[in-house]
Amino acid sequence: MARSLQKTSALENSENVDAKLSFLPERLRKKLLPFQEKGIIFALQRSGRCMIADEMGLGKTIQAIAISYYYKNEWPLLIVVPSSLRYPWVDEMEKWIPELSPDDITIIQNKTDIGGISTSKVTILGYGLLTSDAQTLTDTLYRQNFKVVVIDESHYMKSRNATRSKILLPIVQKALRAVLLTGTPALGRPEELFMQIEALFPRRFGTWSEYAKKYCNARVRFFGKRTQWDCRGASNLEELHQLLSEIMIRRLKKDVLTQLPPKVRQRIPFDLPQAAAKDLNATFAEWEKLMRNLSSDATESHFSQVMSLITRMYKETAIAKAGAVKDYIKMMLANDKLKFLVFAHHLSMLQACTEAVIENKVRYIRIDGSVPSAERIHLVNQFQKDPETRVAILSIQAAGQGLTLSAASHVVFAELYWDPGHIKQAEDRAHRIGQCSSVNIHFLIAKGTMDTLMWAMLNRKAKVTGSTLNGKKEKMQAEEGDKEKWDFLSFAETWTPNESLEDPKNELLFTHFEKEKQHDIRAFFSPKSSTEKKRKRLSGNELLPNDLESEVMNEEDAEKRDENLDSTGISDVDTTRPESTCDHEAKRARSINGSTPISSSDRRKTSLSGRKASLFSERNNELHPCGSNTCSTSSASNNVWHCRVCTYTNSELLPYCEMCSNDKTKCEAPTSQTVSEGPRRNEERAECSAGGLGEMVTQKCAEISKQETVGVGNETSGEDVDKSDTLQIYDGLMFCASRNTDRIHLYTKDGEPLNHNFIPLDIQLDNWEDLPETFQHKKNRALILRFVREWTHLTAMKQKIVRKSGQIFCSPINAAEELSKKQSGVSSTKRYVTKEDVAAASLTKASSSGGSVRLISKPTGAGLKKQNAPVEQPTEWLWEPGRGAPVPPPGQAEARGYLQALDGQGQPLCLSCQRPTGPGGPAWDTRFCSHACQEDFSIRSSQSYLRTKVFEVEHGVCQCCRQNAQELYLSVRGAPRSQRKQMLESSWMSRLPLGQLNEMIRSPTEGQFWQVDHIQPVYSGGGQCSLENLQTLCTPCHRERTAKQAKERSQLKRKSLATKYGCDITKFFVKM
Repeated sequence: MARSLQKTSALENSENVDAKLSFLPERLRKKLLPFQEKGIIFALQRSGRCMIADEMGLGKTIQAIAISYYYKNEWPLLIVVPSSLRYPWVDEMEKWIPELSPDDITIIQNKTDIGGISTSKVTILGYGLLTSDAQTLTDTLYRQNFKVVVIDESHYMKSRNATRSKILLPIVQKALRAVLLTGTPALGRPEELFMQIEALFPRRFGTWSEYAKKYCNARVRFFGKRTQWDCRGASNLEELHQLLSEIMIRRLKKDVLTQLPPKVRQRIPFDLPQAAAKDLNATFAEWEKLMRNLSSDATESHFSQVMSLITRMYKETAIAKAGAVKDYIKMMLANDKLKFLVFAHHLSMLQACTEAVIENKVRYIRIDGSVPSAERIHLVNQFQKDPETRVAILSIQAAGQGLTLSAASHVVFAELYWDPGHIKQAEDRAHRIGQCSSVNIHFLIAKGTMDTLMWAMLNRKAKVTGSTLNGKKEKMQAEEGDKEKWDFLSFAETWTPNESLEDPKNELLFTHFEKEKQHDIRAFFSPKSSTEKKRKRLSGNELLPNDLESEVMNEEDAEKRDENLDSTGISDVDTTRPESTCDHEAKRARSINGSTPISSSDRRKTSLSGRKASLFSERNNELHPCGSNTCSTSSASNNVWHCRVCTYTNSELLPYCEMCSNDKTKCEAPTSQTVSEGPRRNEERAECSAGGLGEMVTQKCAEISKQETVGVGNETSGEDVDKSDTLQIYDGLMFCASRNTDRIHLYTKDGEPLNHNFIPLDIQLDNWEDLPETFQHKKNRALILRFVREWTHLTAMKQKIVRKSGQIFCSPINAAEELSKKQSGVSSTKRYVTKEDVAAASLTKASSSGGSVRLISKPTGAGLKKQNAPVEQPTEWLWEPGRGAPVPPPGQAEARGYLQALDGQGQPLCLSCQRPTGPGGPAWDTRFCSHACQEDFSIRSSQSYLRTKVFEVEHGVCQCCRQNAQELYLSVRGAPRSQRKQMLESSWMSRLPLGQLNEMIRSPTEGQFWQVDHIQPVYSGGGQCSLENLQTLCTPCHRERTAKQAKERSQLKRKSLATKYGCDITKFFVKM
């Protein structure tokens, strides 16, 4: 490594910036700002070993991607990130380095997911997996010998005693190139820098003892009889800053982004009401008494008691000021143009903030530690793009770093945190590149609480970190707000958490009288108005409660009409929906102008689930009774023509079929015939199988060139023809969906990569910036648009299955059909795989192969603490043919674990597929041969895992009535108990039984609002299935479907009993 540090190429010594960065992809090169270019050159001049410590929001990720791309010949590349940032990093890698195929990047999902590390070019690892029990993963990382390493948010390595620091240290030291990224290298003191410096340049600043004595003012401290080295101080900071500047580059926003609006900090101090501070004052008095009585004989227990009291005061401060915080949020919500972030630490404060937003009936997002990583991206996009989502309630630790929330113009800190690093990280979620307005940051400081002490502590630590990193003393500059303006906070009501309340009173619950109250009998005889029969929809297909039952009936009718689609494996009604005439108007403009015009008002339309309205929306493709559409009129039907190949309805102005590119002249018919055949065509198209359409698209893939040329030639002007001569025209395209992002990678019809990718939603919104100018040619655009139309017609679950397969395809519909046929495995009437099933399969395998079996169980927490404990040796029972089943030794008969088979050589076999699991290791880590087998087994055996995977795809939206059950659950959970009854009463959940509704009020849980249902019922062979046979149903729809299935089962049972003792009389009338 020393030679590599001295070696400097001619490229790195060049003074020409453009020449230095000419190796980058063109799109990435154009995106870089001048200071980012300097950061890349800084790293190259140091042979790829440095720390980029730019302030948050200055684009450190894109600099790291550019640096690692320069050394791509030395890959494999390891990227270590916080677990919540794994998927954003994959998206950035695919976006800026399009030559990476989906198979080139792997995300390590768990501590035994090591199969893809040795074959992928880029491995992305979360800090959360680097624990003491991850021995299999750690050994694999060491063996891989990564030459290029990127450590994002490297301040996660601040502690010398943390397991993740000990695991990462040799990996970074051994790598030839290592780039550390962090906006806060030291969160509060110089000791937090040592492990990061030691990883980049071992012994550069001496040993830990030497570093601590010189820069951390290390000294011995006494706590009673307990002595310890205190390294939390700071000394020689100017010298430390000078030494750091040789290996670290740090730029501040005020220096490099002068056009970025400033941050304006403001303190809002207020007095707490006496009642709110009662518990807090009592704890303060107890703490003061304990500190006064501490003597020289204080023990470890005294120290723990002091820390426990400080933690309790911190939490009680949050509860005491929660009422004032609620009033402050409501005051800000009075301005309906304001978008803002609210940061807090304790769940009680997050709950209070959520209640304030719900009481004002404002749409919001909430991200805390319980929100999965993939769902956080969905919520961030909702806040950034949906104008109706005005508030983001965020945990300082879970959402304080790595996320971009620049749509907000205000940041409110409902609570403070222990160090300025986390505070600044949270502030800069809004104050970053892309922010167009000044960011106002408000700190709510309750007088006489922990807030006053913590604010002083934050300023002391800010001076230390400022001197170390920036070379000058700093503090948390925040002007004090106008006292008269915030006086109302001192009179806030005391807030009580829902968990502390007693059982709700009867007026807060539903009663039998309310559920069974009689309706006016005259309503039975009065005719219903025509308006009641119409389907009413809110934005994003959100149904009004009164129309839910009619919508369910329509969905059931649609399912009956599409039974033939289910038999081919494509069950989405959208694959056969007729186009509305309104859509043709938009298509006509797109076909003539070469782009899809979307008005500014259209861009602002969002659904309650955060989805944008577009030309391809489900609402425009909605199937109406009798094959008609609400947008269609008799006069409008004269302006369309029907393709005879695929029955697709096209605009009169299009000379070719937009779906299959068939020539219009081949489908011409008299006008009267076209009009009269319209309903019949729609009926035929409603019966067309998705599989047939997929095969047709595949067959037409090779004929696109000729037909597109004929169709486009009549519309293209002379200027466009001249321009098209310089653009490459593709006869056909193939596609591959990324496993981890929304991106689609492009290939030629021969399967050669084009090194381009795009997001289908961007194309729907007429955003083509991810694709080169070649795709401005109308023929190439038509290929992309056709794919997007087919892709959006697949359900979210089918899109997930296609992505998971990783295959290259021409038609997504056809690909989904083929995958459906492959996954239709052996049917089962058992819902889940049990341990007894695994044991029986293992015994059978051991019997047939002459092997043995053993009982494996997950190591306990106590076992993990024994660092020098030997590797677990599970008991094995040899199997001898002709003998009975093996009996576990006494004491292990009821052990928690699985019975695993071993082959004749003693190699463990996979619990799922019974194949060898590979090299040895801890017994529990040898359960599966691959991550795919582990995931398949977990889906078939674990209900909680199954719910998690379905939620990742469908986000808790009922697939029958399209209601967002998860959103209702979050609203009910976040609302005060006094408002829960009203929320449920006004929702479609009000049809549920009385006891279930009252339980939702008392203690709402996710499982009360939506279920994961088998599309093919378990009793008919749909058990132990893959994701394809699963769907989300809200509880009312699930109850209806369960009752319907129970009735069907009862009829089948009666019929089977009847045929058992007699003959069906109808057979007498059947002609043989």
